[in-house]
Amino acid sequence: MTTSIHWSEDAGQIVTLTLDDPQQSANTMNALYVQSMADSVARLQTEKDRIRGVIITSAKKTFFAGGDLHLLLAARSEQAAEFQAGVTEIKRQLRVLETLGKPVVACLNGTALGGGFEIALAAHHRIALKGTRAEFGLPEVTLGLLPGGGGVTRTVRMLGLQQALMNVLLQGQRMKAEKALELGLIDALADSPEAMLQAARSWIDAHPNSQQPWDRPGYKMPGGTPATPALAMNLPAFPSNLRKQLKGAHAHYPAPAAIMAAAVEGAQVDFDRASLIEGRYFTHLVTGPVAKNMIKAFFFDLQKINAGGSRPARDQFPGRECRKVGVIGAGMMGQGIAYVSAFAGIDVVLLDNDVQAAERGRDYSRKLLDKRVARGRMKAEQAAEILQRIAAGTDFAALADCDLVIEAVFESRQIKAEVSQRVAAVARRDLVLASNTSTLPITGLAQAFVDPARFIGLHFFSPVDKMPLVEIICGEKTDAATLAFAFDYVIKLRNTPIVVNDSRGFFTSRVFATYCTEGVAMLAEGYPAASIEQAALQAGMPVGPLAVLDEVNLELTRKVRTQTREDFAAEGKVMPQHPAEAVIDAMCEQFKRPGKKEGAGFYDYPASGSKRLWPGLREHFAHAELAQPSDAQFAELQERLLMRQAIEAARCYEEGVLRSVADANIGSIFGIGMAPWTGGQLQYINYRGLPDFVARADALAERYGRDRFAPPELLRRMAREGQVFE
Repeated sequence: MTTSIHWSEDAGQIVTLTLDDPQQSANTMNALYVQSMADSVARLQTEKDRIRGVIITSAKKTFFAGGDLHLLLAARSEQAAEFQAGVTEIKRQLRVLETLGKPVVACLNGTALGGGFEIALAAHHRIALKGTRAEFGLPEVTLGLLPGGGGVTRTVRMLGLQQALMNVLLQGQRMKAEKALELGLIDALADSPEAMLQAARSWIDAHPNSQQPWDRPGYKMPGGTPATPALAMNLPAFPSNLRKQLKGAHAHYPAPAAIMAAAVEGAQVDFDRASLIEGRYFTHLVTGPVAKNMIKAFFFDLQKINAGGSRPARDQFPGRECRKVGVIGAGMMGQGIAYVSAFAGIDVVLLDNDVQAAERGRDYSRKLLDKRVARGRMKAEQAAEILQRIAAGTDFAALADCDLVIEAVFESRQIKAEVSQRVAAVARRDLVLASNTSTLPITGLAQAFVDPARFIGLHFFSPVDKMPLVEIICGEKTDAATLAFAFDYVIKLRNTPIVVNDSRGFFTSRVFATYCTEGVAMLAEGYPAASIEQAALQAGMPVGPLAVLDEVNLELTRKVRTQTREDFAAEGKVMPQHPAEAVIDAMCEQFKRPGKKEGAGFYDYPASGSKRLWPGLREHFAHAELAQPSDAQFAELQERLLMRQAIEAARCYEEGVLRSVADANIGSIFGIGMAPWTGGQLQYINYRGLPDFVARADALAERYGRDRFAPPELLRRMAREGQVFE
């Protein structure tokens, strides 16, 4: 009979249950697991008088990956009762395990997240391997869920209500074994798999009659129950703190509130009732739309990209390793690219116009490395080794043996062309040249290089060391070998690559601009700046459009606009006027407030204290009748900010700029900051429903302009044919 749990028993009557799904590379809570665990716990109950203890471990590289997300994605509200029955069965099995009356030890040979860690929590003792990259925790909240296999119920009883919520459940941290040990989620560490199993047997020998703390007479919850006066005083602050953390977007994120409710309600009743409460909240979340959006984006779309879904086939283009990279331009972007490259083990040549500028760029890496050492995240010797990989200078001859050169110079076609020609004069014949441009079309830039087939765009985001995305842009002549090489380089950096085709602004910059300018258009209409910024935050965007434009700099946006208008004219086209233009021009010309760099933009930036909106915005742009937007008006502001981005993403997909739905969704979340609850810009259209989205876009187009809101024909066709973005 097929099983995913193998039973073995040693001479000392200790049973080892080895998790090993024969159909998958990782163990998950699929139908085979449920049946296999049911059989295993039934046999344990039958033979419990004979055996002395149980060890649970895994034959996979990871201990257990968690729930079967295919099943979770397929769950529908009309199937809620059936789904909850399945969840209840999984919880029953783990409850049988921990109430067996025999010691149960989980030997965590690798990563245990979500449902996998919930299996471990049902054991009486947990041992992991020290010094590995394995991760542990309950990250369900990052997928719009809560731990439904007993994770809420057990961590609250293990750590106490406040500690469980703050340190484990609400943030969904993935932690190394040492951190999990510190928090009390893991009990011991071992040096090797053999030592771990031996430690498990020794613990079983020393604890023949094991019970969970919450099953022992006289158990008291750490920190007290919600009825405990000290805790009761703090509980009212929990929801308000949650709203603050979510920047007012809590209405779009039901999971954190459900986790808090399940934890607080469950802390007031016995274990079985708490488990039932947890299961009901879990079922409600998993059958809802937000969890499906987040599961699709943060698991399926992200997995597709990181697995090479946008890379040319490896059997045709196996690729070659990037061992040395040249970075031209030691400014904000160049120094960041140099740092992440050196950190990934790649030798770096960092060039600028003068030695001092190049050395300042190298010093940026030194400062970041010093911080890691000071915080105990790296040894000084390791930091020194990484810094040693970066050679700063001015001589292009140092690029002669580079596999890749990335130019990160000023956004000027002429300057970039000069750099390309100087690189070509000294480079190897197989060198790949990349531009970090955020707006200029790659096809045009490639004309200055000796071989446009080996020219590609690598659009990093600022700050480079923190932003996970890199947008790879293929010009018309970029060949597949170059794309494969660039893709592998980004993966080596441990960044997430999306691949797009060439166009003005590519995907991320083009769509990002629509978010910013729509916010300024609202200002032009007379809405208060504070309402616009708050609408963005409550829609789930990380930063308001006016604050973002201050960071980008309004003068830069004007230069991009001028260049774009010239490009349109060269193509015999007329660039549409946008209502944001007059506001931006006034801010720069009349009020001399181009942005944060100059200390004055839409916001004031006092020398001490936090930034604040410039009062002049109210005087020069606000309309009295909109001073207090109605609920309907405020909701429309949120809707416009999200829909404008989604419409532009759909246009990019229709035009072939975007190559896949996954690239669109992950690129929009990781690169632009699209509200995570939407699952990305194309998934947001799915969430709204194609017919409803098209109808609403048409209504907004009539009111605010077809150039901005008219849905592309692709969406109309998909709505007619009942299609969705997949």
